[in-house]
Amino acid sequence: MIPPVTSMANIAGIDNISGLGSPSQVTSTGPVSPEFGNLLEAAIDRVELSHNTAETAVNQFVSGEENEIHSTVMAVQRAELDFELALQVKNKVVSAYQEIMRMQI
Repeated sequence: MIPPVTSMANIAGIDNISGLGSPSQVTSTGPVSPEFGNLLEAAIDRVELSHNTAETAVNQFVSGEENEIHSTVMAVQRAELDFELALQVKNKVVSAYQEIMRMQI
């Protein structure tokens, strides 16, 4: 298990590194972008909505309310693709995190 980093002040010699400013000195001149958490939440909501839509389409087809199978299959395929995309993004994020954790400081 990797111990959490609590404070950078405890690392000897970090004060002698030049060129590093404090986070309060960093200014952004570009447009304000939405926070990562909001983007992630929206993406998860989209995957969940797609899954619910596919489930509703299947239930309507099985109960006989919907006669066209291609719309049901399209909804299921869309849900599968959305889930697969979310899974691949999650795998890339975890892989990037593991790569960063393996870096020597």
